[in-house]
Amino acid sequence: MKGLGRGFKDIIPNELDDFFDPTAEEDEKLSRLYDIELSKIIPDENQPRRKFNLEQLEALADSIKEHGVLQPIVVTKEGNKYKIVAGERRWRASKIADCETIPAIVRTVDAQNRLEMSLIENVQREDLNAIETATAYAKLRDQFNLNNEQISQRVGKSPSSIINTMRLLSLPEEAKHAMVEHGLSEGQMRPLITATPAEIHAVLPRIIAENWSARRVEQYMVSQRAKNKTARKNRKNINVDDSPIIERADKLSKHLGVGVKIHSSSRGSGDIVLKFKDKKEFEKLCTILTA
Repeated sequence: MKGLGRGFKDIIPNELDDFFDPTAEEDEKLSRLYDIELSKIIPDENQPRRKFNLEQLEALADSIKEHGVLQPIVVTKEGNKYKIVAGERRWRASKIADCETIPAIVRTVDAQNRLEMSLIENVQREDLNAIETATAYAKLRDQFNLNNEQISQRVGKSPSSIINTMRLLSLPEEAKHAMVEHGLSEGQMRPLITATPAEIHAVLPRIIAENWSARRVEQYMVSQRAKNKTARKNRKNINVDDSPIIERADKLSKHLGVGVKIHSSSRGSGDIVLKFKDKKEFEKLCTILTA
């Protein structure tokens, strides 16, 4: 077992930012990141998930061969072995990829339980901002192996509420920090989840300066989508040099292994459409995009 010598910021899953993690400081004291030999890791016999899709594992193994394991698994020490708390799928795929070691966050059982309770207590106090709450939910999901139903039971919220709050984590960093600094609510920011970073950057100052309500933000985004749809229709006859776009689409298609179409406007905005031919290709694409 070899310590990686990285800071705690590097050991949490990619979508979790320790700036918003209500237990980051406690976690840093209780957790360590190591490269552990796969042979020293054992699955949890009480893990409810007993079946793993072989095709999905092979697709993940291919991604691991190319990019490595991007999100460490979580384990607890058990004798001279390490028992998996979260990440058995990554461990199995790493074995298929013939890896010798895997990055793992090591916690004691007591530390794991204490952090879970701390996260739940923080959320139940309801004094966290929406991004901190979303980060806590995602941490319970990714590092404590809880599904949305289990999280909802522990914190007293509906599963749909859990899902909607976690969607805030897809917002750009600019928007997340604005929520904290200016006390913006989940309702105000939720309509921006499907917006582009450029659209969010343009409207965010107005939301803050004019203290827009959630309803006004939603109405604004609906009107903007309608305007953009009209603008796209009006640009149909505009001649644009598409050769760089086509070249990029071809490269992206080869990288992802699926058909790719890029629709671009003269202003530089546009859409990327990914096309898959069957379920296997879809699962492989999801694995690459979420690895």
